[in-house]
Amino acid sequence: MLARSRIIVLIAVVAAVFGLAACSDDSNPGGPTGDAEQILDDALAAHTAGDLDKAVDLYEQVLVLDPQNRFAYYNLGLIDQTRGDVAAAADQYEQAIAVAPDFTPAIFNLAIIRAEQGAVEEAIGLYRDVIAIDGTDARAHLNLGFLLIASGERKEGQRELDRAVELDPSLASRIPGGEPVAGEATGPS
Repeated sequence: MLARSRIIVLIAVVAAVFGLAACSDDSNPGGPTGDAEQILDDALAAHTAGDLDKAVDLYEQVLVLDPQNRFAYYNLGLIDQTRGDVAAAADQYEQAIAVAPDFTPAIFNLAIIRAEQGAVEEAIGLYRDVIAIDGTDARAHLNLGFLLIASGERKEGQRELDRAVELDPSLASRIPGGEPVAGEATGPS
């Protein structure tokens, strides 16, 4: 669980960096998008500082000004997930995905929630969506591999684990024994 928390925090930081660049609208610096950008900056600062209540208030202000802001939805989801309100987190991630269907951080975190809720087939589909958008996402390959193996799809799951380690060798330590599943091929079939 601790490793998952680190991943979520890392995703928040990455999203914050992308969010700052993506929300820029130099053609209208004083308009609603410019205001939303400044409020998003403030929300990210509060979020990073651990002032989650203030961050929530500011992300909600962003959404009033810019209801299509995937980063505000996403970061509200992170806060809800951190607080243990996975239903609210899932709703926020779904909002982010509705705004930006290729926004892999939201899809990835929704997959984590669905897997934890026992909706394994949905989680598998979501991880496959992440991989379809970004085939180099080693974490998505890793999590997909674990779910496939748990679902009885050992060979396909092993291929996903192998791909994850190929993309990021440090993930080998996350695989029990750090080795391929016994009896399964390790290379391409």
